[in-house]
Amino acid sequence: MNRHMALRSANPALTPSAFQGFAVSDTENAMTIMGTVHKTALALLLLMTTAIYVWNLPAGDPRAGGFMMMGFVGGFIVALITIFKKHLARYTVPVYALLEGLALGGISRVFETSYPGIVNQAIFLTFGTLGALLLAYRSGLIKATENFKLGVTAATGGIAFLYLISFVTSFFGVQVPVINSNSTFGILFSFGVVIIAALNLVMDFDFIEEGAENGAPKYMEWYGAFGLLVTLIWLYLEILRLLAKLQSRR
Repeated sequence: MNRHMALRSANPALTPSAFQGFAVSDTENAMTIMGTVHKTALALLLLMTTAIYVWNLPAGDPRAGGFMMMGFVGGFIVALITIFKKHLARYTVPVYALLEGLALGGISRVFETSYPGIVNQAIFLTFGTLGALLLAYRSGLIKATENFKLGVTAATGGIAFLYLISFVTSFFGVQVPVINSNSTFGILFSFGVVIIAALNLVMDFDFIEEGAENGAPKYMEWYGAFGLLVTLIWLYLEILRLLAKLQSRR
């Protein structure tokens, strides 16, 4: 099996078949790494625009909850469309970023109300982690080997399964303690989830690099940006959760 066919990513947006079947033909209209970087930056700008809007709503404004729900539900639907209709990514990814901004702006406000200063810390740590891992990846300190990919994929799948169980049992009034607990074990669990989320960035970098090398179509730059955005949002939320647990023990 060649390297392209063996690609794996724990990110649901960057599955093994996401770039399959593309060959270098029209280099002017092919995916590039810098093109993906630019589109990721634009998507983040759109996300921050709506997030700041919701963040600045007056305290107690009933629209905040509605915007947050719209963001989560709408973002999930648009994400599914993007995954199954990759050629529409140039249209769906900006919409996804705007919707997720509504959701993150609302949830960030909730955390900030309970733990002042936590949002700035989470933003700094998220982008700091992104920069550090990108530097480590480009310098060769971290390599996305097949064993690395298998390990991160398995760990991510386990976390997703646990969260799914928690979601289902919540309808029956049952909570999975380790997810929300601020006990030592609960904090260690959240720390481990943050590490796994961060390592998914390395896999995303590798996957996007392979897509560019294999001459994926230009619209896949938007799809690559989408994959990175999904991971960054997950990482930010997990860092928020970890910081909240730590601050609640003070």
